[in-house]
Amino acid sequence: MARGIRLVRQYPVVALTLAIGLVGIVLALAGQGWLVAWIFSGYALAVAAWQAVGMVRDILRGHWGLDILAVTAIVATVVVGEYVAALIVVLMLTGGEALEDYANRRAKRELDALLTRAPQRAHRVVDDHFVDVPVDDVRPGDVLLVRPSEIVPVDGTLRSDEAAVDESSITGESVPVDKQSGDALLSGSVNGLSAIEITATARAADSQYQQIVALVSEAAASKAPVVRLADRYAVPFTVFSLLLAGVAWWVSGDPVRFAEVLVLATPCPLLIAAPVAFIGGMSRAARNGVIVKGGGVLEQLARARTAVFDKTGTLTHGSPELVAVRPEPGFGDDELLGLVASAEQYSSHVLAASMIDAATERGIPLAEADAAREAATNGVVARIGGREVVVGKYAFVAEHAPAARRTEIAPGELAIYVAVDGAYAGALLARDRLRGNAAATLQRLDELGVHHTMMLTGDAQATADHIAAELGIERVRAECLPADKVHEVAEVAERPVVMVGDGVNDAPVLAAADVGIAMGARGATAASESAGAVILVDDISRTAKAVEIGRDTVRIALQSIWLGIIVSVALMLVAAFGLIPATAGALLQELVDLATILAALRAIGGRRDARAAEAAGSAAGSGSSVGADAARR
Repeated sequence: MARGIRLVRQYPVVALTLAIGLVGIVLALAGQGWLVAWIFSGYALAVAAWQAVGMVRDILRGHWGLDILAVTAIVATVVVGEYVAALIVVLMLTGGEALEDYANRRAKRELDALLTRAPQRAHRVVDDHFVDVPVDDVRPGDVLLVRPSEIVPVDGTLRSDEAAVDESSITGESVPVDKQSGDALLSGSVNGLSAIEITATARAADSQYQQIVALVSEAAASKAPVVRLADRYAVPFTVFSLLLAGVAWWVSGDPVRFAEVLVLATPCPLLIAAPVAFIGGMSRAARNGVIVKGGGVLEQLARARTAVFDKTGTLTHGSPELVAVRPEPGFGDDELLGLVASAEQYSSHVLAASMIDAATERGIPLAEADAAREAATNGVVARIGGREVVVGKYAFVAEHAPAARRTEIAPGELAIYVAVDGAYAGALLARDRLRGNAAATLQRLDELGVHHTMMLTGDAQATADHIAAELGIERVRAECLPADKVHEVAEVAERPVVMVGDGVNDAPVLAAADVGIAMGARGATAASESAGAVILVDDISRTAKAVEIGRDTVRIALQSIWLGIIVSVALMLVAAFGLIPATAGALLQELVDLATILAALRAIGGRRDARAAEAAGSAAGSGSSVGADAARR
């Protein structure tokens, strides 16, 4: 009962149309058929007038849509006395809104699931007891209790000895992850069967899950270019329908024929198919760990011809390991590494953490700087112990130490140069590991029609050339500043261009590309905000998955639109010969609407993804079996 009341409130015009239909049936059974004709006709004309107001407003704004067919069909059926058909057309139009709403909610359920699961409260430890507080009141350093099966409210580190958490809503990985004391926990992950304590490391607004929720909200609120996709067919479909109906009337001499054709030309398939397909595609992307900010991004992904990649953290793991220290005379290995690590404490570059970790592993203490500044993408200048230490790229260090010289590096290595008080102090060499699935990702992109590849990086040319050669990337630009990356992307002729990056320095080029894809698993907020899509897991293969979803979505949207057009045109041609009465035609058009919606819902792709996962699992199992057999032999 309550559900029925809610539906009436949500769709009052649909409810009113059905009520009028029931009243008409009762009056007809009571022998008051003449009154039914007046009620149905008057109501249908009122709805037509309401639709016409919106239609005129759109036309005055220069937007020619499909409403003219619906209004004309209602008026025509009333004029020729087909008042039952007129009411069915009204039901089709008003019910179309309800059908679209249901289909959209079905398609958006992956997006909505992320939004509704956002943590609202946290259990803060205060003087050995727990106080429930709004999650927005949590501050870094607060100790929180997370009960069994509860959602971790903010990013934090585990205080308890161990925990098993479900991170599937964040990473898409369905297997619970085991954590040890001191390990990082992501907000939005679900605790296992034991209560645990964590130390908050970020406020709610800065935590991973809240950032994902913000991206999802933006994606859900964005207006996809579905109207454009439908309107490509609006004018020709309208003109064709009116001409066919007019010819049928002219040839037969019967104005009823005009109405019989037009009731089958009502535009619901065009209006519904594209929105449902695009929202379904966005939902499918979310299920695969990619937040797509609107249908326009899916359209661009579907047509992409060039993929441009940042190197560090995108094609590589982004956690280089120190492989050599090459100090100049007057400096020792540990001294040089200690100076570099101390200066890198004030840098956000991925190399900074590697240098600090290397110094910590060697037991080298880090000194605090009296002053420090970072030159984005170039390096750091810090005053440590009264000395000016400059760490970064060769060109940056050479500006402070003219005697600096390039050091020899092996393929795949990168060099960090150092100057102390204007004198060249030496270089440190690091190596970043290529992602294991990077080559397979590029191959999959080529299969999907993205035949052109390019790499943009701030690293040395030799390192960039080595990585590009391993992956078969056709164009390389090394030692790039952020402005250089933007310029290079703008010069690409084969468009649309997809740019994939992960760092703050990639934010400008992600915004400049036709589609920017941010590797957002590490919380690169600036990159995520400027990108059109955000990969929530540290997996570059999701780039190809995003392109695949874009292509599938646009294909299904077009298929659904053409299904509606072809079936409607075929029925109109039959009706032009007087073989389909107006009332029957209106009922048939309802079935066309339903078929179109079901066709568009295929964009959700649940079964398609399940089959792909099964295939991947079978391949992995086969590989394991082969390995086991080889081991036994």
